[in-house]
Amino acid sequence: MALAVPTGLDNTKERPGERAPLVLGDTTYHDITEMVSSIAEKPPGRAWVLGFIVAFALLNMLGLCILYLIYTGVGVWGNRAPIFWGWPIVNFVFWVGIGHAGTLISAILYLFRQEWRTSINRAAEAMTIFAVVCAGTFPGIHVGRAWLAYWLAPYPSLNLWMWPQFRSPLLWDVFAVSTYATVSLLFWYMGMVPDLATFRDRSKNKWRRMAYGILCLGWSGSSRHWMRYEKAYALLAAFAAPLVLSVHTIVSFDFAVSQVPGWHTTIFPPYFVAGAIFSGFAMVITLMVPARKIFSLEKIITLRHLDNMTRIILATGMIVGLAYGTEFFIAWYGQVPEEKFAFINRAFGPYAWAYWTMITCNVISPNLFWFKKVRTTPWMMWVVSIFVNIGMWFERFVITVTSLSRDYLPSAWAYFEPTWVDWAMLVGSFGLFFTLFLLFCKFMPVVNMAETKATLAHELHLSHSGHGGH
Repeated sequence: MALAVPTGLDNTKERPGERAPLVLGDTTYHDITEMVSSIAEKPPGRAWVLGFIVAFALLNMLGLCILYLIYTGVGVWGNRAPIFWGWPIVNFVFWVGIGHAGTLISAILYLFRQEWRTSINRAAEAMTIFAVVCAGTFPGIHVGRAWLAYWLAPYPSLNLWMWPQFRSPLLWDVFAVSTYATVSLLFWYMGMVPDLATFRDRSKNKWRRMAYGILCLGWSGSSRHWMRYEKAYALLAAFAAPLVLSVHTIVSFDFAVSQVPGWHTTIFPPYFVAGAIFSGFAMVITLMVPARKIFSLEKIITLRHLDNMTRIILATGMIVGLAYGTEFFIAWYGQVPEEKFAFINRAFGPYAWAYWTMITCNVISPNLFWFKKVRTTPWMMWVVSIFVNIGMWFERFVITVTSLSRDYLPSAWAYFEPTWVDWAMLVGSFGLFFTLFLLFCKFMPVVNMAETKATLAHELHLSHSGHGGH
């Protein structure tokens, strides 16, 4: 069955009264199945193998560093008085932020019936899970004696004299992030069930058929299965949507409820949420631009999908830039000497290099998306997305380290210098992230075939009814 949609791959041109197609070329339902299933069925390509070797090597480096840390102690990090929250918390907040866009694309855009979420939502959801895994690694090893981390749990014991402080936002964080991870995992897995059944039905190997058969939970594609699936998916989406806002709000409370200059501000919750969406969408572009090229998915992950994401990055980038300016204004308007000093110190103190790197990457570079040439050229948007990722890591570094390094007592001031273990763990966490993502691409349906076919059916219907996309 052929489609009455443009045969070119540029669907970003605006035509009044028409909605841009999201599945391009003469793509059929069978073509969508072939495009996605062949990634898992064919031997991996050279690019995938090379990427996996590099990522797995970095993952091993992270594992060795963690073993070294546990064996030697947290003194191998650069954390020192008064900067006890150094590199590990920066990495934790960075990865939690990255994990935001997946559920945002999946849940909120689904509830608003935004069809452009299809084709990219599956990979974005996977990114959320893997980013939360990376985030959870750092608090786990930051406790020092990791083998006693279970003391933090409120389990009944006659020998436990110190219970968790439930009035601390650090504990709220545990519940918020673990709830978010659980719901995101369920949401991701449930969305894959129909596609896993397709993988099962196409499997020629007994073991593959058995594995996918277990994972698809006996899916038969009956109308009753679809009805229950749609209801459960919508309920999970409704449940997951508030979590998008709550998780990073609570992460921001780790800082905002303290008395440290530069942290004690009410702007942190919306500022952190906007920043998380900003960095999350940037990471989706960082992943999807190479993936659509390597796996030849240009007809279903179109320039329109990428263009829409760059617009969200542009909008959230402006919100983040406004938040940076508002912080300075409030510090001046509040007339609290310590607050004023904290922000002047950020811009012109010993970490000025980090602050201006953050401003360049987060405020200046997204403005390149005002130009359509940048929004519709994959390699250009990929470069900008890398800058945004760098800038958002520096944002967490600036917030955490500059305030701690120069607080109320000048005699205690110090300069934080990361050690080689800090650097190795940061780079290794990217190895963990990309190893999981590459395995996902190879063995799981990287694009939501069922929803993409539904989008195609909708476009065919509109095309045949002569409504011009409406």
